[in-house]
Amino acid sequence: MSDALQHIEAEIFNRLSRVIDPELGRSITDLGMISGVDAVPRPDDGIDVTIHVELTVKDCPLSETIIRQIDDAVASYSDATLVPHIEVSSMSQDKLAGLVADLKAERRQNPFTVPGVKTRIFAIASGKGGVGKSSVTANLAATFAAMGYDTAAIDADIYGFSLPRLFGVHAQPTNLNGMLMPVTAWGVKLMSIGMFAGADRAILWRGPRLQRSLEQFLSDVWWGEPDVLLLDLAPGTGDMAISVAQTLPNAELVVVTTPQPSASDIAVRSGLVALQVPMRVRGVVENMSYYDHKGERLRIFGQGGGQRVAQQLTSALGYDVPLMAQLPLLPEIREVGESGRPAVLNQDGTLTGTPLAAEFKSLAQQLMQS
Repeated sequence: MSDALQHIEAEIFNRLSRVIDPELGRSITDLGMISGVDAVPRPDDGIDVTIHVELTVKDCPLSETIIRQIDDAVASYSDATLVPHIEVSSMSQDKLAGLVADLKAERRQNPFTVPGVKTRIFAIASGKGGVGKSSVTANLAATFAAMGYDTAAIDADIYGFSLPRLFGVHAQPTNLNGMLMPVTAWGVKLMSIGMFAGADRAILWRGPRLQRSLEQFLSDVWWGEPDVLLLDLAPGTGDMAISVAQTLPNAELVVVTTPQPSASDIAVRSGLVALQVPMRVRGVVENMSYYDHKGERLRIFGQGGGQRVAQQLTSALGYDVPLMAQLPLLPEIREVGESGRPAVLNQDGTLTGTPLAAEFKSLAQQLMQS
């Protein structure tokens, strides 16, 4: 083989090292997914370049994305006319087992509690159901992703999971030899018990088993290194809230309430969990605060609940717990959300220009301030 062809093969391999597997967040060359690059002259003075790609699993859902990036990497070489040929196969079981073992060796524990972790963790809580906590979680996660943050979300409401529906997810996580890949939708890496077969059956988990479900979502899933992790907690102050505090002591609590006293009084109890566990309450979000109708702002559920919660928590906890957002009551939150797209997003995944999106962007910015 001529030196020129060897140079081309080496250069293409180097360019492929900048192609990142979208699930594992690593270079496809580092992961051993490129088993060979062969350059062969063509009669028309061009060069056939055959790239041998070994996917981690057969029918990888993101294989088209990887192949498109490989094509782009070859096209970026301008010193010769290259004709790419991509041959796709799957890794052998031994090679895959070795890769998974290496990945697990790098992360022998909950990745969100290791020293130096950059991930900001926000647990979204409410004192009672029906205040729109999951909708707030979904739209906040989508907002973070649209703002450019690497975002992950865990549906920690084991009994009343709803994030898959709100994000339009119908797929199951990819099982990579016992390590799960989160499902990505609208730019957010998601994990929920609702993604698994039989999840529609009643789940009666308590105590240690419930805590183990959260530990598995944290330790047995390859999250990479997200900037933000949101947890949609079950309503109230039960086992899962305590499990989050024990498993993720660096999590910050965001309390969701509606304006009326019956909701705000109970919401305070969720925030007071922080008196018993090492979790800081970051702020309060008042949902369904008002409804604008023909130029008039209607307070359908009363007013002042969010401010009452913020003031009571500030007094009880001894530090400032601000009211961070007052979100409107909008039919499109339900209509768009139930279609599988968070209401803050356009069809292309960008933030809408609506007041709702502006509120969520402001909330996200406040949360990311130290």
